[in-house]
Amino acid sequence: MSPSREPRPRDPRRPAASTRRAAASRSAGKPGRARAGGEPPRRRAAREPAPSRRRAPEGAVPPPRRPRGRGGGRTPVPPLRRRFRRGNPGRRIKIAVLLMVVVLLIFAGRLVQIQGIQAADYASAASDLRLNTIDIPTTRGDITDVNGNPFAMSVAVRTVFVDPVDVRDDQRDEIVDELSERFDLDPDEVAAKVDAEPSRYQVIMRNVSPAEWRELDELGFQGVAAQTDYKRVYPEETGAANLIGFVGSDGHGLEGLESMLESTLAGEPGTQQVEVGAEGTQIPMATGLAQEPVPGRDVRLTLDQDVQWRAQQALAERVTDLDAEGGSVIVMRPTGEIVAMASYPTYDPNDIQDSTPEQRGNGAVAVAFEPGSTNKVITAAGALEEGLTTPETVYTVPYAIQRYDQTFRDSHFHETQRLTLNGIMAQSSNVGTIQVAEQLGADGLYTYLGKFGFGKPTGLDLPGENAGILTDPDDWWGTQLPSVSFGQGISVNAVQMASVYATIANDGVRVEPQVVAGTVDEGGEFTASPEPRQEQVVSADTAEELRLMLEAVTGEEGTAEQAQIPGYRVAGKTGTANRVNPETGRYAGGGYTSTFVGMAPADDPELIVQVVLHGPQRDYYGGEAAAPVFTDVMSFSLKTLQIPPTGTEPPNIRLEE
Repeated sequence: MSPSREPRPRDPRRPAASTRRAAASRSAGKPGRARAGGEPPRRRAAREPAPSRRRAPEGAVPPPRRPRGRGGGRTPVPPLRRRFRRGNPGRRIKIAVLLMVVVLLIFAGRLVQIQGIQAADYASAASDLRLNTIDIPTTRGDITDVNGNPFAMSVAVRTVFVDPVDVRDDQRDEIVDELSERFDLDPDEVAAKVDAEPSRYQVIMRNVSPAEWRELDELGFQGVAAQTDYKRVYPEETGAANLIGFVGSDGHGLEGLESMLESTLAGEPGTQQVEVGAEGTQIPMATGLAQEPVPGRDVRLTLDQDVQWRAQQALAERVTDLDAEGGSVIVMRPTGEIVAMASYPTYDPNDIQDSTPEQRGNGAVAVAFEPGSTNKVITAAGALEEGLTTPETVYTVPYAIQRYDQTFRDSHFHETQRLTLNGIMAQSSNVGTIQVAEQLGADGLYTYLGKFGFGKPTGLDLPGENAGILTDPDDWWGTQLPSVSFGQGISVNAVQMASVYATIANDGVRVEPQVVAGTVDEGGEFTASPEPRQEQVVSADTAEELRLMLEAVTGEEGTAEQAQIPGYRVAGKTGTANRVNPETGRYAGGGYTSTFVGMAPADDPELIVQVVLHGPQRDYYGGEAAAPVFTDVMSFSLKTLQIPPTGTEPPNIRLEE
């Protein structure tokens, strides 16, 4: 046997025999493909040339080789499609139902939390988003005199505003014209406010009277409304502007008693909750009163309005006549109640824009001055109280004396005199007073100055008060005792000086000055102020002796005969003090302070009047410059307050040896 022959390798480009036979059979069975007569198809005359075997470029990826089928032939690549088998629909339904149950349980739990567990918290939060709180204005308390006459009061006014969102287009121009013309405003500014959407509140005018608002409201403009407010009003020509003060645009006190008594006068505004819609509109019947407004309490002063007015008029006239810088007048009762407190310069509290800080100051407490000879009564009081002298003790009084490096003189030249203490006071002798002070000593004089209220606040607590200057005697130099004894080298305010003479009029008992009598509540019930502090400074006997000395001042031989009032016994004291020149720090060229302070009736005093004039340019002696104002104001006050005339005659007072 011949050895077996290995099969020849098949050309991969040539199909297998079985494949060729199958293809031929398929061709024979197809119409239009076989030749006529049933001949098989002719072979191709020539074999198609094989494709050239080109070398693939370096790095190219060769095409994938098709897998061989059975018999070595090629098989087509199956399509890339995944076939799923249908699952059980019941299972999918169960899963969907379970998910829905879980979601519903979550919603139900949240609903229970919101409407059950935390219902109050969520309701409160929702309410807060809708509610706004607005202030309800309250009335400020009135300030009145002792008889209830007003110095300051509050009246109802309107604040006119527009709601730009609510303004109708067909009324827009008419609204702008009416508001600008009625309130004398710039039409362009009014138009800008009317068109200021989305704003719901644009103020057009404040302090509009109720009558004027009613006229405007009757025109029926949609989007124009008003709020109730209160305006502070000060009756004209009360003469108390410097004491009363004023309030600012926000209604709070800025000066004087308006500032000092702010907590009493202001009251407490109320609050109201307003529910607001989505567009900012207040929802009707959705408001609630959160807090009732509490009106301020009225304050009743110790002042008398008529006396206050006259004091201010007399002061202003005298300051103008003498071309003085200013001044003050105090009217006080012996028990410390202030009946009038006038200052000049002054201002109109209804028009504070046209005033200056100097005009608004209360000169009666804010301006300190050297008291001059009105201080001599304290030197005499200390010496009498200590038993160092008597009203009729005789002193040798020359025109001038030398102390250390300074010469002290009386105001007018005179030969050496033999004057009693009464005479020293009546003729206002500086030299005689120095001799009395040297008996009392520096420590003694300082003690009585302090007892009479020098160097400390008056107790009125008024804004801007100047307590003056009183230095410790350890700091006094050689000439300080003589100077202080007749009112130089120390300073006081007008209320402090008036209080000295009120103490003498009150039998030596000093009562702390007061200007507030008490308060009145909404129901009209009066509550008196706390009792002021009292101190026995000198005995009643010493006080009576001093009153007789002071009565001699207004006699024929005294320095203030101009202070006499027909029908009344008058006691008082003049004062003429040098003023320090601010440019040099010395008295030369500084001018004078003229004062007069007195009481009436002298035998049973009811009133004390203190007059101070700063820098008068013509008459500057106290008896000539200030005494006429005292006479005017005291006469008016005695009649107004119906104080009866004196029923006794003044005693003879010995002035000389």
